[in-house]
Amino acid sequence: MERNYFDFKGRVAVVTGCSTGLGVQMAKALASHGCKIVAMARRQNLIEEVAAGITKEFGVEAIGVPVDITSTERVHDAIAEVMKKFGRIDILINNAGTGAVAPAEKITDEQFENEMRIDLEGTFKVAREVANQAMIPAGFGRIINIASMYGLVGNKIAGSAPYHAAKGGVVNLTRALAAEWGEKGITVNSICPGYFYTPLTVETLNSDFFQQNAKTMIPEERYGNEGELDTAAIFLASPESAYVTGVQLPVDGGYTCM
Repeated sequence: MERNYFDFKGRVAVVTGCSTGLGVQMAKALASHGCKIVAMARRQNLIEEVAAGITKEFGVEAIGVPVDITSTERVHDAIAEVMKKFGRIDILINNAGTGAVAPAEKITDEQFENEMRIDLEGTFKVAREVANQAMIPAGFGRIINIASMYGLVGNKIAGSAPYHAAKGGVVNLTRALAAEWGEKGITVNSICPGYFYTPLTVETLNSDFFQQNAKTMIPEERYGNEGELDTAAIFLASPESAYVTGVQLPVDGGYTCM
């Protein structure tokens, strides 16, 4: 009997940081398998454009819901709006984040605190709200936190101590939530991407300095291309991946194996 392990028809996915880049790519990947999409980010005009584009391309229902993930009240209201519209949230991709780049000795308190507030606290606030309003009552959920390979290792190419600290926190937050919510039917995993080409990174990654870094530090000797993160998200979001929880999945061309 033929079995479709990645059929998301009737499912609803919330994707934060879904105005540009990897968030949009993962949202489209789920939509291509029939999933309804809620694009969340701060800029309403961008998420509305993303949602309209997804509906046009894949024929699934998609909406944009603005949110500031640092605000407990706004996160609550945004998730309540989704529940009023769809009555369920099956998948959460916690993708929103930022990144302060500077030598550690030059990082300000404000930069460090902002990184924690967005990348770590924001990830927790959204997961907590989705769990409370949707997944715990349903006894089902797939939460995917987007951490980073820099949540697993350090680096010498671009000083970013607050980013490392916050993403390292996301890695262990993922383990903690997986341990607590496993009995409730919720899996919690993280993806740890390496460098990927997006409209914002293409110029930097194609520079001589970064190209040489790829040849030196990455076994595949290149950076990630569009679509190469999507299959990890689809796998972890699948209803069939029920026995996979608390894992950190590097998608980094082998960077963290060295």
